[in-house]
Amino acid sequence: MSLSEARFHDLVDATQQTLEDIFDDSDLDIDLESSAGVLTVKFENGTQLIFSRQEPLRQLWLAAVSGGFHFDYDEESERWMCDKSEEQLGEMLERIVQQQAGAEFDFEGL
Repeated sequence: MSLSEARFHDLVDATQQTLEDIFDDSDLDIDLESSAGVLTVKFENGTQLIFSRQEPLRQLWLAAVSGGFHFDYDEESERWMCDKSEEQLGEMLERIVQQQAGAEFDFEGL
């Protein structure tokens, strides 16, 4: 069953707010920009993570140095899951942020 438009936007908004909170609470020099449903995370070394909503597909997309990833929301686990690897968003972010910024973050619950 596909997500309704309203539920999809609520989920993405909540996810992006959680991400902003996690990055804001860190001691790293990170710039956050949120505009028109796109959240951009800029690390001190110049690398970025870009989270965007793809409304027609009901997916959350992530662009990182290591590539582009598409996530579907799994109602059963209440998590965003990569449509290719089935890795949870939080698990993937822990690895990607470590690779890009050399920092450890806990993205438990994403």
